[in-house]
Amino acid sequence: MTRSEQRYEVAESLDAGLRQPGDDRKVIIAVAPVAHVGSDLPAGTANPLTPQEVADATVACANAGASIVHLHVRDDAGNQTADRTWFAQTLDLVRERSDVVINGSTGGTAELSLEERCVSLDDPRVEIGSLNMGSVNFGDSVYINTVPDIRFWASRMKERRVVPELEVFNPSMITTALRLRDEGFLKDPLHFNFCLGFPGAIAADYRNLFFLVSLLPPGSEWGLIHEGMRDLSMASAALGMGARVLRVGYEDGPWVRADRPARSNAQLVENLVELVRCAGKEPASPSEARRLIATAPEKAPRGGSA
Repeated sequence: MTRSEQRYEVAESLDAGLRQPGDDRKVIIAVAPVAHVGSDLPAGTANPLTPQEVADATVACANAGASIVHLHVRDDAGNQTADRTWFAQTLDLVRERSDVVINGSTGGTAELSLEERCVSLDDPRVEIGSLNMGSVNFGDSVYINTVPDIRFWASRMKERRVVPELEVFNPSMITTALRLRDEGFLKDPLHFNFCLGFPGAIAADYRNLFFLVSLLPPGSEWGLIHEGMRDLSMASAALGMGARVLRVGYEDGPWVRADRPARSNAQLVENLVELVRCAGKEPASPSEARRLIATAPEKAPRGGSA
């Protein structure tokens, strides 16, 4: 048996072990409720910033059908920080009312150290961690994620039993992910997240999405982030191609339609839920999302399932 055949067999066995009848109809809806610092939001759109505001938005989104929330460690002015005070307070408030899956970001500005960028992983309630798979031009600047840095963050996720969400901005980053898997820093099944539409990264075009999906190894799961989204056209394409995770939220774009701003993050989730159900699928619950993404059982909140 060749090495590629062995990998395929491993991926198939992992896939079979995690799947249950009806799982092909389940779509995980993620929400990133806090807009980028400096984002130009439409009039009347309030960016949640304080722990109470973020928690309220998160719970409302969970009630609307989201099963994952993606959060950065920010202060109450929206700036990224290594101080987990606001982050911990937010999770305290969320856990009082919801068992939504917590996705902690390892993104951040160049001014933050490696430790500071992965400080969210230090909170035991974080179950999934975003892991950027390479450097990319963002407008006129460079978002730096060197391979040694990625190894550092991947090792920290393994220590904390956090599932890596592999953020892919360009096709070569898939190759990097497979290299790190072969080195032992990542393990199957891999969970990719295609980040389309960022200035300098691959454009938000269904042809690019199709190409990225075609590069994935068997047994992988994948999702979509559409930066600057103003409608659900890319989400529709991803849904038709078999995406497991679709994300909305003010971080990606505060628009229900091209000319209609959302009243809330929850409205963005409701809009996506309607699309998912029109396609004959159903939004996954938090417990179903934990099983499909294979989070660590001890990470699940009391009363939840893994």
